[in-house]
Parts: sequence; structure tokens; C-alpha cells
Amino acid sequence: MRSIDHFIGGGSFQSGDRQAEVFNPSEGSVQASVRLGTVHDLQKAVDAAKAAQPAWAATNPQRRARVMFKFKELIEANMDELAAMLSSEHGKVLADSRGDVQRGLEVIEYTCGIPQALKGEYTQGAGPGIDVYSMRQPIGIGAGITPFNFPAMIPMWMFGMAIACGNAFILKPSERDPSVPVRLAELMKEAGLPDGILNVVHGDKEMVDAILDHRDIGAISFVGSSDIAQYIYSRGTANGKRVQAFGGAKNHGIVMPDADLDQVVTDLTGAAFGSAGERCMALPVVVPVGEETANALREKLIPAIEALKVGVSTDPDAHYGPVVSQAHKEKVESYIQMCVDEGGELVVDGRGFTLQGSEKGFFVGPTFFDHVTTDMRSYKEEIFGPVLQMVRAKDFEEAVRLPSEHDYGNGVAIFTRNGHAAREFVSRVNVGMVGVNVPIPVPVSYHSFGGWKRSGFGDIGQYGQEGLRFWTKTKVVTQRWPDGAAGGDGANAFIIPTMG
Repeated sequence: MRSIDHFIGGGSFQSGDRQAEVFNPSEGSVQASVRLGTVHDLQKAVDAAKAAQPAWAATNPQRRARVMFKFKELIEANMDELAAMLSSEHGKVLADSRGDVQRGLEVIEYTCGIPQALKGEYTQGAGPGIDVYSMRQPIGIGAGITPFNFPAMIPMWMFGMAIACGNAFILKPSERDPSVPVRLAELMKEAGLPDGILNVVHGDKEMVDAILDHRDIGAISFVGSSDIAQYIYSRGTANGKRVQAFGGAKNHGIVMPDADLDQVVTDLTGAAFGSAGERCMALPVVVPVGEETANALREKLIPAIEALKVGVSTDPDAHYGPVVSQAHKEKVESYIQMCVDEGGELVVDGRGFTLQGSEKGFFVGPTFFDHVTTDMRSYKEEIFGPVLQMVRAKDFEEAVRLPSEHDYGNGVAIFTRNGHAAREFVSRVNVGMVGVNVPIPVPVSYHSFGGWKRSGFGDIGQYGQEGLRFWTKTKVVTQRWPDGAAGGDGANAFIIPTMG
């Protein structure tokens, strides 16, 4: 059986006896094993990073950008290989896997402009003979802990920005689909990245805790569930680290009476069921405003949902594939039963779905509930599967209140033709990322990604200018170059210079 090893110091590294199984979700079979690292493995990665980072930080930004340019070219040349590898371990269909890689690549494209982005500020003549300027310098060693649902995009969000800024980076990807992150590291080496600047270590909680506690790691980025995000943030900051930790979501799609319902149905089926709902920016809650809107939307949604095709990840006609594991399949189906028990109306039931020829695959059919209420646990918690819940709102005020009062605040969308309603909603809703007639409002790479409330811990978002700030420290220099006759007696040497 194929073994997936760590990538440390520019090459494959084998260590330890503990391993985890890597499944093919479409077949329900084990296809590889991955090594679960220890504190000693992490130390080897830190040693490699410490040895390489000073020279990389001293490399001028133009040369660092050239490595990112070359990496971009290699990703494009190897897109089909990466997508196939990703689909085989995650289960998402190939089109979704290509999208996963492409969205990460967009951040890599942003990092190609790092010389411009890293420029500081300068003030000439801030005081008599005094100039002030600022510079951004790397943290040193950063780390990323990434989830199973985007094994290409989220690692590239993290290490692309960190490395372009002059840091070394240690990536701890999900042990469920670890092959793509290792392949990305190999391509970075091929692009000219010095050995030791990007290291990949595999592991479970033992490795996570080792990263959180290691004194030489200065900044940590995390994406995963909210409970773990809070743990990462609390333990990391307690150890004096800079931490950004992004958690779960329960995103709402508000449908106003004037919305184009045919377009809404197209958007909802993609946003709720694409990638089997395993996206923190999925749209699992639809909120039609008014009973007439709700009834009309329901009538159009049912046949559209029933027409969705679930298939193996390599099926070009499938709308989505299996969920990532048998345990996750059972979890999603338990939430479906929970919502039934709580009184939700089960309109389309995806439980018990089987695919001929792939009966052992981890499939969940598309599921749709109506008349879900806000007191239900299944509404309050993240299901992370192909389940859409309809919560009916009597008016616009209730539609604003529902996502605003929810514990999660990652994303929200409003569907309307009314510019005033959209503007009012965008201004008032208590959520970090908002779409107007855009069902999955993930910002482009030169803005920034980040949710509110229990969807995000820390003050700085992913990528863009926010990412630049996270992976660098600002140093401000106040300088004076006196002439030979000034200050000769040193009388003013101990006085803080003023700008008056």
C-alpha cells in the first residue's frame, strides 16, 4: 500500500509507526496510509525552517516573486494531475477539484505582486531634519493547520502569502486527504524555493498541540470547526503566538419577493449541494420572505433537487460526489433524523442513497427540509453535508435578524432586484461576508476572507492585504542625520525628538 510521508527540508521524510488510513470515498476502500508525526518530527521541520529562513528573508522581493510566478506556471501545467489526486481522496467531482486548485492559485497570483504589496510608508521632514519610514518584515516561521474540504485552496491561501513575505512555513494538512499538499510542496521546490522554506508534517491532535506549543513558531493560521478554532486560538495566543482561526458556518440565503426564482433555484442547488455541502461557504439555509415567496420557491426547488445527479468523483455528469468518510456520512444522516424528530418537514430524503457499482461509497443524497424553526438544534449547528433547510420569514426585518442572531457569521446572501433592500441588508446584517445575488460570496484574492462571531477567532483575515499584515511585522524608523556642527555636546541626546 502506498505510504504518504512528511516533506521536510526539501524531501520525503519517514518517521514513526503510527499511521492513518486514507480512503477513496467513491469506493469506500482504503487506498493509502499517511504517517502521523510526533513532536520530534515537528522539531526536524522547525530545524529545517530555522536554517533556511534568514537567507530567504534576505532575498529581495522580486526574486521571491519569481519563485511564485514559476509555481503558478507549474500548478497550471499539473492541474489535471492535482484535480484527479484531490478527487480520489476527498470525493468531490473533478470540476469542483479544479475549482479548489484554481481558487488557491488566484492567491498565488496575488503574491506575484509582493514587491509592490510590501512597500512601506515614508515621510520626509516629519520634524527638523527628521524622516520617518516603515518597513514590513517577516514573522520568521509560520504554520498552517488546514481542513479536509479544500486540500489545495486553503494551504495555498496560507503558505503562498507567508512565504512570499519572507517566512518559512510548516503545513499540517488534514490526514484524510494529504497527497495534494505534499505535491504542492514538491512543485514549490521545483519552482526554485529553497529547501526548508516549505515543510509538510502529517498528524493528529499530538502534532497540532506540538505546533501550538513550539516556541519557534511565531504565527499560526487555522481553518476547521468552531470548537477546534477556539481551542487553537486560545492555546496559541496563550503561548504568545499570532493566531487566526476560522471556524464553522451556517450561511443563510435571503430570498425577497421580487427575486428571480429560477435563478435563485439554480444558485441554491449549486451552493447548497455542490461539493456535497462540505464547504464553510455553502448555503444550507434558505430564507424566503413571505408565504407566497416560500410556496413558489418550494414548488420550483423540489424538482430541481430531485434532478440532481450524485456520482463517483470521476463522473463528468455528476453534480456532486460522496462525503469524505463513513463517519461523516453517518453524522450527516444523524442530523437529518434529528431535524425530523424536531418537527422539520422532510420534503426530499437523501438517506439510504446507493450507487450501483459503488455500493460501499460514502454517498448522501440531496435532502430538503421545509418549516424549520430557529429553536431546532439542527438549524443552530453546522451539518456540513448536502442538506438544505428552509426557514420562512414573515418580513424583511425577520430576514435580517435570522443570520444576524445566529452563532455563526461567516457568509450570507440576499437575492433581490431592489437596490435599496440590498443596500439596507448589506449595511445591517451581522455577518462577515455578504453576497448580493451571489450565493457563495468568497472574496477575490486581493480582498480578504474572514467570518465573524464563532466563524472567526482573531482580528485579521486570510490573504490580500489582511494576509500581508498577518504574516509580517511593521517596523517604524525615525532617523536624523545632523550636520557636523549640530549636537556636538550631546546635550539633547536623552530627549525624545518632537515633530514641532
